[in-house]
Amino acid sequence: MSDENNESGGLQRTIDWKQGLAIALGVPVLILPSIGYFASYVWAFAILVWALSVFQGFMQNFAYGELATMFPRASGLPGFAQSVFRASDENKRYEKSKLLGGFSAWSYWFAWNPVLAIFSILIGSYLKGLIPVFAGVPDLAMYLVSGATVFLFLILVNYRGLSGGATLGYILAVLSLAPLIIISLAPFATGHFEMSNITGSWLPTDWSWDVQHILILLGLFAMAQWSACAWETAAIYGPEYKQPRSDVPKALFICGAICLVTFILVQAACTGTLGVEGILAEPFSPMLPMAQMTLGSIGGSLAILMLIAAMILIIQTAFLGASRAMYSMAGEGNLPKFFGKMNIYGTPVNAMIVIALFNMGFIFLGTPAAILAASAIGYVCANGISLFAYVKAKFDPRFSTLERPFKAPGGWQYVAAFFGFFNLPLCLIGIVYLNSLEVGWASTIVGFVVLALYIPLWFYSQKEGASETGKEKIAVSENSV
Repeated sequence: MSDENNESGGLQRTIDWKQGLAIALGVPVLILPSIGYFASYVWAFAILVWALSVFQGFMQNFAYGELATMFPRASGLPGFAQSVFRASDENKRYEKSKLLGGFSAWSYWFAWNPVLAIFSILIGSYLKGLIPVFAGVPDLAMYLVSGATVFLFLILVNYRGLSGGATLGYILAVLSLAPLIIISLAPFATGHFEMSNITGSWLPTDWSWDVQHILILLGLFAMAQWSACAWETAAIYGPEYKQPRSDVPKALFICGAICLVTFILVQAACTGTLGVEGILAEPFSPMLPMAQMTLGSIGGSLAILMLIAAMILIIQTAFLGASRAMYSMAGEGNLPKFFGKMNIYGTPVNAMIVIALFNMGFIFLGTPAAILAASAIGYVCANGISLFAYVKAKFDPRFSTLERPFKAPGGWQYVAAFFGFFNLPLCLIGIVYLNSLEVGWASTIVGFVVLALYIPLWFYSQKEGASETGKEKIAVSENSV
């Protein structure tokens, strides 16, 4: 297939819902960095926070599933918002609606993009603990080498198209999800799980339902949905499903059911087995002492290997999601066309390389907590705008004639509006407040600066598009003479 044909045809339809589900199965491991963080704020109540967040994901994904079948050529959340907020006047260079749709896509890109740096740092950290020969290697060098190795490996795996990434997803899903479930179920079988650790530590003793604590809870919900609602990523591959109308809903809801069980099970198992104090003693890796307690001496090594496999899987998910978000933005004229270039296999390699370099720079920060906090700001913005896009699509007569093979229940636009306002402004305010308590204002400033960078990029892309349109008109007039 030539470049020209591929460019005109767009992303290739090479996968089914099972392959999309395999790639999205990296999402459940996003709970791992947050087990101790949530327990430090709300103790055992974190179990309910995860359950409510996955429920929120179901509510939002009814809307996203319908949008995916309304716009089968769109690419997930980035494509949905851009399709709905597309300029009504194509001759107008600077259209506010188009800017809003593009900003939603940029926010989504920023939500997924730093996952690569965060988990590359964690992979380097776990490798140092697993392999003695790495003990003397400087932390930053270890992080950079692990990041560069993983990024290069994933670029090569996905170079020939998404199906290669899905194959890797099948393998890593077994390597990561199976041990995750086994380690979480083991305490129930061995008798180490104690319900009193949950019922006796439901909320901190100094917890009160005042404004400060409600803001903390909203911030936790913002961070929770970054993990527990992220299985909408299966819709990102809408343009690459062989049957998008049936494949998208299947991949979304099966992955959601898996997430519901996994998030509740993991947090409950850790809390019931270790207690809140035990989790806080190992806030970044509470699965390790639980595995050692229930599975014996091999448990620790098994848990580390499981975590590394799981981290590679979530990096794969984020890498593909972020690169296709950039491709979608470039195709809609919301980013420079450089990011929309694909190789002969229909893979947006330019975007993947830029994302890898961007995350190598993030690794130099060496602080995954600050990166994650900034990233959650982008995800809140992306979800809020996308839900408002669904509401607009339900009422805008421009979209009334579009086929909707998958329809959300009647009146779902009001449910979407509720969760849209829950994201913007409530969760946004909450995450900003929580960031100020946890890591100061640095991560909030970084988050808003990265989001603001979209403005000059967007104006440049509009100028670039206008220039090409002018050249085409000149060429047409010359040919007609």
